[in-house]
Amino acid sequence: MPASIARTVIVGAAGPIELGLDWPPETPTGIIYIGHPHPLFGGTFDNKVVATIARTFAGVGWLAVRPNFRGVGASAGAHDEGIGETEDFLHIIASLPQLPELKLRVNEELPMAVAGFSFGSYVAARAAQTLTALGRTPAINVLIGCAAGKWPMPTVATETLVIHGELDQTIPLSDVLEWARPQDLPVVVVPGADHFFHRRLGVLKRLIKAHIRGMPAIDSVRQTV
Repeated sequence: MPASIARTVIVGAAGPIELGLDWPPETPTGIIYIGHPHPLFGGTFDNKVVATIARTFAGVGWLAVRPNFRGVGASAGAHDEGIGETEDFLHIIASLPQLPELKLRVNEELPMAVAGFSFGSYVAARAAQTLTALGRTPAINVLIGCAAGKWPMPTVATETLVIHGELDQTIPLSDVLEWARPQDLPVVVVPGADHFFHRRLGVLKRLIKAHIRGMPAIDSVRQTV
């Protein structure tokens, strides 16, 4: 578990951006930036899937950064269909290590990762695409409840961990497979899971932890049996 959970605010293009910071017990070995579900349907950085991603990374030594998108919590602005949200996401990645309260605790050369749940997967994937074009390819990409079919999801790295619930009614599994198929991109399907992975968060945690450690997803699933 993380040693501490803090909140801070940085200034972005639309004004203040509220951040949740899940600190690991020791000096961070990486930084993960996590996007939350759709703001117009109650999505915030306190979403249970987003919190599970953050706590899993913090539990293995990473600093987890959870921004509230525009118009959510203490973040200024209004929902911008993923465009402004991606701009803010990239701004956070570029500027966070320079904050005075982080500079002494975070090495600027640490590995960087991105993740997102639902609408947040669209923002994270767009950010990863831009970062890769700039020569800053994320070390790890995690997309959960992927927003394929709802939003124009870009092509992602073949090493991306994509997890989807078998019974997801918000974003049908068939839409995700249609998006993944031309990329030859594996999708890890959690049997019986809905969009919010009710009673399946432990499975998510094991899959993500295994991915961070470089284990095949099937090995992490076997550990749950």
